[in-house]
Amino acid sequence: MKSAGKLFLLSRRQKSFSKQFPLIHEALADLPGDSVIDGEIVALDESGRPDFNLLQNFRKAAKQINYFVFDLLVLQGQDLTSLPLIERRSRVRSLKFGSPLVRLCEQFESSGEEMVAAVRQLGLEGVIAKRKDSKYEIGKRTGSWIKYRINRGQELVIGGYFPGPHGLDSIILGYHQGDDLVYVARTRAGFVPATRRQVFSKLKNLVIETCPFVNLPDTRKSRFGEELNAEKMKKAVWVKPEIVAQIEFLEWTEADRLRHSKFIGLREDKRPKDVVREQ
Repeated sequence: MKSAGKLFLLSRRQKSFSKQFPLIHEALADLPGDSVIDGEIVALDESGRPDFNLLQNFRKAAKQINYFVFDLLVLQGQDLTSLPLIERRSRVRSLKFGSPLVRLCEQFESSGEEMVAAVRQLGLEGVIAKRKDSKYEIGKRTGSWIKYRINRGQELVIGGYFPGPHGLDSIILGYHQGDDLVYVARTRAGFVPATRRQVFSKLKNLVIETCPFVNLPDTRKSRFGEELNAEKMKKAVWVKPEIVAQIEFLEWTEADRLRHSKFIGLREDKRPKDVVREQ
């Protein structure tokens, strides 16, 4: 937003990103005064595809970070939030930025099936769809827009779990690298009471004393506090790595971990020793 001649780059929670992304802050200088836009900061790899890991290393990848404008809330003092999306979009296209780091999001009109198929083929994260006549409702998640994530997936071996409702709260997963079991994720998404009970019934008789993963505990801190360190491991229950689960996830991180993993089901047709990392 730009107010009283000053430009502010703010997160959804009103945290300033101006110092964190100085090139983007500078690139948005052409925003008209007393205006507010909505957009997203995205790091693009050499092929032009979004790369979350690059964004985490924003200091090294500063020149690969772009700002995509997808909505206009206020234009030179005029509140546009009550206007339908299609009209706000037409005004977004009137904005002019001299920097190539600022891009206006493209709008596509096609069937959901066609769009999902195209996104899946390109290996992109997902699709956001909005109603043309929708108003901009600040801070609300309404039925006027949806986010559809296209995830990747593979089989992984369960090597432990954290106790919780219906037997377990989350499962601890890895793959085989030779004779070693390599930890990659702690997953709690995707469970309902019935699947928690089902998985727990398979694991409760496989409990062992020692951790089966060769790369635990985590010694490097995660930005989001998700590392499985020695203190957290005290609460874990370890099991013989004999059960295979089908897992969906968004991507592999540079630290060989899964981002946004989700439990889909058990794979009784897969031998644990055959579970390796898929490229």
